[in-house]
Amino acid sequence: MQKSMFLMGAAALVVLSGCEKAEAPAPTETTEVVDETVPPEATEGEADPATAPHRFASWAGKWIGVEGMYAIITPGEPGKYKLEIQAGTDDSTKGTYEGTDSEHGIKFKRGAEELSLRRGSGDETGLKYLAGKKECLIVKDGEGYCKD
Repeated sequence: MQKSMFLMGAAALVVLSGCEKAEAPAPTETTEVVDETVPPEATEGEADPATAPHRFASWAGKWIGVEGMYAIITPGEPGKYKLEIQAGTDDSTKGTYEGTDSEHGIKFKRGAEELSLRRGSGDETGLKYLAGKKECLIVKDGEGYCKD
């Protein structure tokens, strides 16, 4: 009899343990997963040229040359700039030009010359006063402008 009681107790335990199996609660709320990763082009410091309104907008402002020379860059319509340039020591070298985005800088026409402002260093301008400066724009040898 003790043996049958033991077997009955074991069987009841097996049955009860099967009944206690808990079910996972049904989800009451759905959570939307949003990908917040930043595209690589956004971390490089320059916008994608295909979608940026001004490829060289970071160049806006006044750039200083030698002996009163300067260039002022003002973004206009998408891809266009107003350039006010004092390229020499007299007023005859002062002018306002329309610039446009190009592959390596802002291109513009001064008289019959097709020119372009491009990134460079003070040493690359060929001007002793600008030597050692790091953030500069160059038009051509002997004509460059730097940020202080």
